[in-house]
Amino acid sequence: MDMKTLSQTWFADGYIDFELKKYTLLAYLQEINGYFNQNKLYPQLADLIFHYNNLVAFRENKKYLQEQFPKKLTGIQIEKLQLLYESLVQDDELMQELEEIINYASSNMKRTITSATQIYEFVESTLTIEPIGIMPMDHTEGYFMLCEGACKNTWVYQYRLSIFEKHDEKYRSIKTEFVDVWQRNFVNSYQSIKAQLIKNRSDFPNPAVYSVETALTIPMEETLLPIAKRSLVKFISLEE
Repeated sequence: MDMKTLSQTWFADGYIDFELKKYTLLAYLQEINGYFNQNKLYPQLADLIFHYNNLVAFRENKKYLQEQFPKKLTGIQIEKLQLLYESLVQDDELMQELEEIINYASSNMKRTITSATQIYEFVESTLTIEPIGIMPMDHTEGYFMLCEGACKNTWVYQYRLSIFEKHDEKYRSIKTEFVDVWQRNFVNSYQSIKAQLIKNRSDFPNPAVYSVETALTIPMEETLLPIAKRSLVKFISLEE
C-alpha cells in the first residue's frame, strides 16, 4: 500500500479552509505515525521534513525550496509558488486563514518529527562501527557489513563518498549498492568476507571495509540501513 502523500503546496491548494486542511494534515500524520510506531522511519521521515521545511520557508517568504531542495522542485513549480504567494498576499482574510493553517500544521509536523528523531537517535546510539583489517589511506570508497539482532546474517554494501557544496558549505553524501548477504558463522567472519570481496574484485585490492552492528532487531531497509549510512559518513569524517 502506497503512503499518503501531500502535494508541495497542499496547504494552499484549492479551497483554503482551516478545518478542511486540518483533516488532510491529520490523515497524513496518522499514516506517518503508523510507520513510526513500527520503527520504520524512511522514506516517511524525509518526506515529513521536506513538507515542514516547505511550510517554514513559505511562512518566512523566502525563495521556498529553491535553495534548500534544488532537485525537488522544477522551475515551473517554483514559479507557481511565487505566483501563489503574490496572489494570496493581496487578500488579508485569506492570508490570515492560511497563516492559521501553516502554524497549526508546522506545529504538529514538528512534534511528529521530534518523536521520529528520538527513534533515530536511539538506534544510532546502539550502532558499533569498526574498521576491518588493514585500512587504506583513502576511505572514500569501500564496503560496509551490516549486522542486526542476533547477527545471524551479514548484509554487505559497497559505498562511495562524495562531497558537494550547499550555501558555501561542504557536505558529504554516500551512495551505496547492495553486494550480497552472508550467513554469519565461524567460516563467514568479517575477515573472511573481506577476503572474498577482494578476491572477487581484483581491481579493488585494498578497499576500506567497516562493520556496522546493533543488538536491536529493527526494519532493515526503512530504518537500519539509512541510519547506518549516515552514521558511517560521520565515522569516516572523524577518522580523517
